[in-house]
Amino acid sequence: MAEPKADVLVLGAGMVGVSAALHLQKLGRDVILVDRREYAGEETSYGNAGVIECASVFPYMFPRDVSQIVQYALNRSPAVRYRMSDLADFLPWILRYYLASSPDKAKQSAMSVLPLIRQSLIEHEALIAEAGVPELLRRSGWLKLFRSERSLANAARDAERAGQFGVPSEVLDAKSIAAREPHLTGDFAGAVHFPTPGFIADPGALAKAYAALFFRKGGRFVVADARTLTQEGGGWRVNGASAREVVVALGPWSDLVFRPLGYSFPLGVKRGYHLHLKANGNAVLNHPVLDSDLGYLIAPMNQGIRLCTGAEFARRDAPPRPTQVEQALPRARMLFPLGEAVEAKPWMGARPCLPDMLPVIGQAPRHPGLWFDFGHQHHGLTLGPVSGRLLAEMMTGTTPFADPRPFATGRFG
Repeated sequence: MAEPKADVLVLGAGMVGVSAALHLQKLGRDVILVDRREYAGEETSYGNAGVIECASVFPYMFPRDVSQIVQYALNRSPAVRYRMSDLADFLPWILRYYLASSPDKAKQSAMSVLPLIRQSLIEHEALIAEAGVPELLRRSGWLKLFRSERSLANAARDAERAGQFGVPSEVLDAKSIAAREPHLTGDFAGAVHFPTPGFIADPGALAKAYAALFFRKGGRFVVADARTLTQEGGGWRVNGASAREVVVALGPWSDLVFRPLGYSFPLGVKRGYHLHLKANGNAVLNHPVLDSDLGYLIAPMNQGIRLCTGAEFARRDAPPRPTQVEQALPRARMLFPLGEAVEAKPWMGARPCLPDMLPVIGQAPRHPGLWFDFGHQHHGLTLGPVSGRLLAEMMTGTTPFADPRPFATGRFG
């Protein structure tokens, strides 16, 4: 059988890669999607909180609060853990992350990604309608709970600041929390409800639905190792397929391709874990709920209540060590009536992050036909379709809907 050829190879069948393939297809490109797994959405795109964060104006930057930094350094924060044995590997990246999180640079990152954040739910809505899976999208928004008056006051100020950019929110007292989530228990100072973000009850299923749409429209899929990528005869080839252009959308594994080609983007990872649990009795959770002061989130997924941890700084491929799940589980049981676990062990994934918390979207400077679309930090689900649109417009010479310069490949020198 002859090896399949196309206009574009997209390496990586997660939310980012599938979305890029769909938008390239929509603009007339013949696309082959390439992944090491047989199905889309099996890696990082499967395990997240399910929130399409169109209200998240400000990226997840390194904190400037001294007490919080001390907690991180002493490994006492439930939201962040690190492995001492891996410290030498990720400490240089942490330093770059800290420097990129100064107030001025954090604001610059926020303003750069704002056009994509504002368009994120709109792009998802269009693809969800076309894919025929409206049942996967819920319009509940999400809740951030706070147990101290200080953290609530800080959150209220942040919400007010986000409101200046058109993000609606409501500060709730204990009575209002109970009205929205009657099965939560605890001593809360208050909460902030963000009503506009969408919630996906099965993120992995959404990636698969988008991939199915891509196939129905004539797209092709090849199981192959992206590390076999070579430049041949004015085009690009992996074992099993070739094309004139290639998009690297491999999330936390993108370095396996860009480093051999001579690029040195400062790509780091924040690992995370989740565990699905049954709800006891007739208990119902209506929103994703972040227990902000205790550093975990619960979300009402189709598979059960998903308990999500904060960030773990460790080598991407180090063995799992779900300490944060073990710490969060008894706290979550006190918040919501959780029953037995659905899975035998927690799932682990890795969030691909650049120090400025902006993705790399654009053309490689030294290799014609090579494009990048990775590094979406905590917002791969949110930004997948909108960054796919931006990339496809750049690749086809269409006027981009947003300024692509903040995401340029050359911004790290």
